Amino acid sequence: MPHILVAGKLHPAGLALLEQARALGFTSDYVEEISEASYAPLIDRADALVIRTQPLTAATVALAPRLRVVSRHGVGYDSVDVAALDERGIALTIVGDVNSVSVAEHAMMLLLAAAKRLVRADRAVRDPARWGWRNRLEQQEISGKRLLIIGYGRIGRHLARMAAGFGMEMRAHDPFLERAGWPAGEIPPAPDLPAALAWADLVSVHVPRGDRPVLGAAEIAAMKPGAIVVNTARGGVVDEAALAEALRSGHLGAAGLDVFEAEPPAADTPLLGLDQAVLTPHAAGISLESAERMAVASVQNVLDFFAGTLDPALVVNRAAARP
Repeated sequence: MPHILVAGKLHPAGLALLEQARALGFTSDYVEEISEASYAPLIDRADALVIRTQPLTAATVALAPRLRVVSRHGVGYDSVDVAALDERGIALTIVGDVNSVSVAEHAMMLLLAAAKRLVRADRAVRDPARWGWRNRLEQQEISGKRLLIIGYGRIGRHLARMAAGFGMEMRAHDPFLERAGWPAGEIPPAPDLPAALAWADLVSVHVPRGDRPVLGAAEIAAMKPGAIVVNTARGGVVDEAALAEALRSGHLGAAGLDVFEAEPPAADTPLLGLDQAVLTPHAAGISLESAERMAVASVQNVLDFFAGTLDPALVVNRAAARP
């Protein structure tokens, strides 16, 4: 029977499913540490790999002669060398829609926290000398403001539903959906990104990482003075250096980031020294509830793969993967 390597700490519900698989004859190794070095020595005997956010490089794939399926504990796979899997016909699976609500809630929280200058407010309480900060009137309301959602998939649509409760005026920029068919609802498309950025008071980004930042220096320069940027998508989608400079200069009012070009960011990363920025440790999709759903789904994908019942929609590289 297949041997499963679980790389990264798993919710108890996922471990319970793994234990049930043992009763069916599966065997497994479990490494809680999230690093490639921690699981690479065990991958030579693995038929399946359940992996968190740590890298899976071509060098490690080469150490796994038996590997047939890699199951990502999430929906992103930037840290996985897909080409190396394709060359070997190894399937790469994701867990589907298990954390979109959690990410949307986190984005909504960052929009509010940035607008209310939460870091500065917190420091004003902890340091009595700063108590008078409240009289500077830096905090803003988001009710009735203009929100641009870049990327209008499941997360973007959940965010729009939440933001509607604040009476926000919204537009969404998503060229893919404009070609494929715009979702039903009241949020209109904004095909001209520079014009949409100039229109918006707040911008929330929900797109995959590409060859260049979606919000680079030119796009940030096009934004309304005092605007707010939130990124819960992927590091590199927003140019961090350009964002930091725009915050320092006062062109942008505040920002909220959950993802970074390097994770964890280096100590000299400029954003770390800016208290207009609210920063969280790539945790938007990790809630108590979503962690349980992701753990169960990532293990179930492996079991379904070997049973021949895996949903093809959950396979990233269907053309290359061999059953």
